[in-house]
Amino acid sequence: MAASAGSAITAVKNLSFPWQTRDPFLFCVYHDDMYPPGTDNLGPDPRLLSGRNLGQDFGNPAGWSMYHGETVPGFPKHPHRGFETITVTRHGLIDHSDSLGCSGRFGFGDAQWMTAGRGISHCEMIPLLDQKNNNRLELFQIWINLPSQNKMDEPYFKMLWNEKIPKLTNVDEQGRTTTVGVVAGVVSDAQADAPPAPPPSSWASDSEHHVGVFTLRMDAGATYTLPPAAHAGINRNVYFFKGSSITVAGRTLSRHCALEVKADSPLEMVAVSDEVELLVLQGVPIGEPVVQHGPFVMNSRNEIMQAFQDYQRTQFGRWPHRDDDPVHPRERGRFAQYADGHEDLPEEVPVDFDTIASMSVKELKAFIIKKGLSHTDCVEKSELQARAREALGECAAEDG
Repeated sequence: MAASAGSAITAVKNLSFPWQTRDPFLFCVYHDDMYPPGTDNLGPDPRLLSGRNLGQDFGNPAGWSMYHGETVPGFPKHPHRGFETITVTRHGLIDHSDSLGCSGRFGFGDAQWMTAGRGISHCEMIPLLDQKNNNRLELFQIWINLPSQNKMDEPYFKMLWNEKIPKLTNVDEQGRTTTVGVVAGVVSDAQADAPPAPPPSSWASDSEHHVGVFTLRMDAGATYTLPPAAHAGINRNVYFFKGSSITVAGRTLSRHCALEVKADSPLEMVAVSDEVELLVLQGVPIGEPVVQHGPFVMNSRNEIMQAFQDYQRTQFGRWPHRDDDPVHPRERGRFAQYADGHEDLPEEVPVDFDTIASMSVKELKAFIIKKGLSHTDCVEKSELQARAREALGECAAEDG
């Protein structure tokens, strides 16, 4: 659907699966699964798998999918070449393993950036750690292209911890808040902190390409103006995916949709009646031919055929893990283990009893789960706070 002349909105499109994007992005997949309580093997109760097409279980029957997993949901070992994935988590955890020898567990706002380059095999599994409560998994996986000169670069894996991703807060004249998470790029000149650097071969590694990945959460009734990007040659898309309605550039939208907007125009948005969430993707287009076949993205059909031949011959490196669908121990926290052996852990923001008192219900539940406790029997916020204090007390005792 085209927009009216002079509007900052140039097109409004339905949210398909996957979400359609513009160059330099390839597409965006949005997952929101409400998994049941987990078992000792970190998967759902096997009795719940009856009737599912295991290995190809999509469509969210009963609100969740096993995808290509058979015991634990997720995506066992599979190859990629010629592009990058940016996985931005919102709820739940992902266990990563790859043919470089890297592994990790990330979630609750972390992002993982992986350059497939000349070829990598990896797996992404969804461990169901909570054995008493449902396990929600919500994330975006964004595919961003590589230019031809970098498609055969060395693969690269990088973790962007939630604690290092800048969060910008805007309070409007009515005292209502919009929070902008900056996974990549620059929102405005007022942004004090830069996000972690992209991988070296990424199109996003050159600031002149103005690649941006932003998440927005707006209070009910909040007004926020997304500043213009550097110039009109940037492709900018805005995805409205949470909330009942939003007004963008004077146009009220009551269904979830993707907006193509003029990058060099400020974009005023109003969350009409309830909390609204959006994703913004922007960047200078690469402007090269795109030929995709499954997990490979190249510039020509011959290069795709070569990718298949190379994978059949080399498997893109030795798979150093015991299984094609490994998961990490239940008690393991968030971590990244790199091919050279060094380990990267998130620098978690210190939590004390005063911090717990100021946490929202959502933050309390996430904190309790991270610390290995259950909140299933907590009905009131005060009970959640008590459980969080219990978790904090156990941590303090262990440290002592």
